[in-house]
Amino acid sequence: MIAAQAKLVYHLNKYYNEKCQARKAAIAKTIREVCKVVSDVLKEVEVQEPRFISSLNEMDNRYEGLEVISPTEFEVVLYLNQMGVFNFVDDGSLPGCAVLKLSDGRKRSIMSLWVEFITASGYLSARKIRSRFQTLVAQAVDKCSYRDVVKMVADTSEVKLRIRDRYVVQITPAFKCTGIWPRSAAHWPLPHIPWPGPNRVAEVKAEGFNLLSKECHSLAGKQSSAESDAWVLQFAEAENRLQMGGCRKKCLSILKTLRDRHLELPGQPLNNYHMKTLVSYECEKHPRESDWDESCLGDRLNGILLQLISCLQCRRCPHYFLPNLDLFQGKPHSALENAAKQTWRLAREILTNPKSLEKL
Repeated sequence: MIAAQAKLVYHLNKYYNEKCQARKAAIAKTIREVCKVVSDVLKEVEVQEPRFISSLNEMDNRYEGLEVISPTEFEVVLYLNQMGVFNFVDDGSLPGCAVLKLSDGRKRSIMSLWVEFITASGYLSARKIRSRFQTLVAQAVDKCSYRDVVKMVADTSEVKLRIRDRYVVQITPAFKCTGIWPRSAAHWPLPHIPWPGPNRVAEVKAEGFNLLSKECHSLAGKQSSAESDAWVLQFAEAENRLQMGGCRKKCLSILKTLRDRHLELPGQPLNNYHMKTLVSYECEKHPRESDWDESCLGDRLNGILLQLISCLQCRRCPHYFLPNLDLFQGKPHSALENAAKQTWRLAREILTNPKSLEKL
């Protein structure tokens, strides 16, 4: 048994050093290329409208606010300046979302920075801000020095750029919320689970979360004004912090590489974020640091792939911090079934014949 485990770990490490590192290097190169174009467009936006200041800065070889959705798809979060006194309301009526409501008795003049985006009922409208930003980006695309290789993606309220006909980058206006924690995530951490420990919990909660102006799939089909003004909750930095240490990052990197190579399927049932979410759940199931020792890499990967199959078969993948939010919502059932079959094939292959990783 131990020999079989060691053999699997050996092949997984080989896979990581060859395939995963090559994927990382290729994506890093793409990011540099894409960020040059995006920075140029955002510079033009800033000239027209100083409230939208680019926050796309490179630090320690990574760009703050940039998420890799797939090797050809990226999201850049554009942090806006904080905007005065709003009440943050997430009462659970809008799963995965919150609204920003003007504090009672506040004069609108105080809010002069974003005053025209405040609705009659006192909400700061995510949709209105995004709509204004979209207009500015469209104008900037025509003026920027990369105008020959970049164009806006039409037929969406999101701000999306297609670059060199190869890459799609979504630019999402957002507010960073530090030092507070949303009520809809108040159940975390679960009291009976020793992971991640009080110090890490304090760090994660201090890190806070982001509020993004983007279409929220959980609200699809609902048309009330509060919903169209709602902001989407995002916990990217908190999740990154949770997955530090042991073989967690390596495990996630292998999962992303397997997804890119074998689970990029019609209907797009799976993305990198599903993999990241399942790594967090695996950390809860295996709370001891020794469970994430390099020698356990095969067990952890196997556990996550089996959990993924289970989620696909049940057609439900709860968000880690917001379990009422289903990350498979809106995905075609046939696409989820197909992904379950492919994942099962992959898991069986890796487990019964680790050497097959050389071809995967």
